[in-house]
Amino acid sequence: MSDINHKTEKLEKNIQRAIKGKPEVIRAVIIGLLSQGHILIEDVPGVGKTTLAQALARSTELTFKRIQFTSDLLPTDIIGVSVLNQRTGEFEFKSGPVFANVVLIDEINRATPKTQSALLEAMSEARVTVEGRSYPLPRPFMVIATQNPLEYHGTFPLPENQLDRFFMRVSIGYPDRESEKEILIKFGAGRAWDWIEPVMTQEEVFSLQGMVDKVKVDDTILDYILAIIKETRNKKVFELGVSPRGAIALKRAAQARALIEGRNYTIPDNVKEMAVSVLAHRVLLKLERGGRKEAEENALMEILSRVPVPV
Repeated sequence: MSDINHKTEKLEKNIQRAIKGKPEVIRAVIIGLLSQGHILIEDVPGVGKTTLAQALARSTELTFKRIQFTSDLLPTDIIGVSVLNQRTGEFEFKSGPVFANVVLIDEINRATPKTQSALLEAMSEARVTVEGRSYPLPRPFMVIATQNPLEYHGTFPLPENQLDRFFMRVSIGYPDRESEKEILIKFGAGRAWDWIEPVMTQEEVFSLQGMVDKVKVDDTILDYILAIIKETRNKKVFELGVSPRGAIALKRAAQARALIEGRNYTIPDNVKEMAVSVLAHRVLLKLERGGRKEAEENALMEILSRVPVPV
């Protein structure tokens, strides 16, 4: 396991060359990649969302595409379209920008629900269907979507079924003073990811993804996960609880966290460390309790504080 730990540490440090002072956010995105999950970054503009996605792709030899979501964007602008070849008289599929290993969806909540839904099949099954024909997406496949929580004019909030497709939700936040000073010194007109070189091959990413499932999860850990999930289904507090998909995501996140920490077995701390990021966006509080993001995260932390931890 020491070799795995060395590889993931090297990947983290490489991404840290572009993203300063945010080791936990970088680790969360790596966990998402190894878990074959998608990430929703909800944050204000200018804190490094695009840089993080670019640095991850460049560090792993994965192909990268960025799609700016707007209100006039069509599903075909994302997945592609069949066009008539004048020479052969047959229709040929021209793939859209979703055909990449790492796809950054910028401002996902600016597109219409119809366009947002075009991502559902891609995120769930790593394929798209056009005119009755299915086309597999490159593997590995990961969507990193961003949205600005403070801007509501001209936006279309993601419905619960779309939110549930995201493996986790994270925020980068503003850097601390020392990290921001380093950013001012090191990054000027050039892009922060221009100096990023690959430190992990596509084959190594595949190998690590396969090893996540092999990380042992004791029955006591499974019972701990289920106890947390059960609390989110308390109708007095939550309008919507965590789905079985969310429970599976929490288990996989705990496994991936254990793997990058150099262990082939999970511990309760792995579950606690990942629970808020993996579950908070999957619950819906009663209206009278107000708010979303912070209130949801606080509700999850309250659950974690009282659910007995296995020993």
